[in-house]
Amino acid sequence: MSIINFLELKEKFELQAYRKPDTLDKRNHIPFSGSPRKHPYEKFRVILIADPFTDNTFYYEFRVEDIAFAEELPSIANLEGESVSMVRIWVKKQSIAIRCTPFIVDTIRRR
Repeated sequence: MSIINFLELKEKFELQAYRKPDTLDKRNHIPFSGSPRKHPYEKFRVILIADPFTDNTFYYEFRVEDIAFAEELPSIANLEGESVSMVRIWVKKQSIAIRCTPFIVDTIRRR
């Protein structure tokens, strides 16, 4: 694949100024970054996929009420041109959350 396929003409380059949250105390919150998704059956929860384009990714599950602030991050794209939006969320410390890491169940072989 030649480099010509990767270059595209863009008309304008917009910058979004960083807006510091007024009420966020960073001593009491922890940031998590990823691609947000609606929970499939609980509307009071949100799923955050850490790295959506890798095969062995993991995701977080948070309650919406535990999220104090969300920042929009630049979208990421893969080589096929698919892109996903990314965010950084600030979650209250001592909140109960779920981290799910999928894996394949198999026998460990000994040599």
